[in-house]
Amino acid sequence: MNAASGPVIVPSMLAADQSRLGEECRALAAAGADRVQWDVMDGRFVPAITVGPDVVAACRREAGVPFEAHLMVEAPDEAAPHFVRAGCDLVIVHAEAARHLHRTLAGIRRLGARAGVALNPHTPADTIAHVLDETDLVLVMTVNPGFGGQRYLPAMEPKIAAVRALIDRHGGPIELEVDGGITDVTIRRAASAGADVFISGSWLSRHPAGRAAAVAELRTAAGQPDEVRA
Repeated sequence: MNAASGPVIVPSMLAADQSRLGEECRALAAAGADRVQWDVMDGRFVPAITVGPDVVAACRREAGVPFEAHLMVEAPDEAAPHFVRAGCDLVIVHAEAARHLHRTLAGIRRLGARAGVALNPHTPADTIAHVLDETDLVLVMTVNPGFGGQRYLPAMEPKIAAVRALIDRHGGPIELEVDGGITDVTIRRAASAGADVFISGSWLSRHPAGRAAAVAELRTAAGQPDEVRA
């Protein structure tokens, strides 16, 4: 956990009402979200197809909260510039999709955005060991990507801890994000393992007390991890 800034709570737009995305962005900003994530799927890297850059650009005008794009696509080098131009402050690509990962991350930074790299559940932590100089965020997937509403995979916690150790040894200001099945319960486990940025979709959007209460509950829970990380 980044003690200086505290946990970062990022709602996923995949769980939002797709007929009113601009309003949803405003509502999430008002609820206290630190930023929002756009799950970009191409129907090839993952089975589903979601939003393109034009939708993101239209919503960019509706809310001041920062945007991040999680590119679950087979051609991240082609897609990334479009989402930077659409107003995404952070663009995350998958290590499994980027043929020349270091070059891809450096290219995102040259476009003026922050660069992130995501790891699917089967991908080892040390895959990103030699690209951290060009990385602003590492995303450890705690589900297999492509669908919302999946159950958190506790088996990813040792990998979260391994990525945290890599980041700590590197010494740079790199965020460690988790995405998949994040609730008021599982966020404590992910925080214990070393994550400091938390994506929540289905749980947050369905909270009976509303989104502001959900964001506050997640933030509190992340600040009270289950156990001290070794």
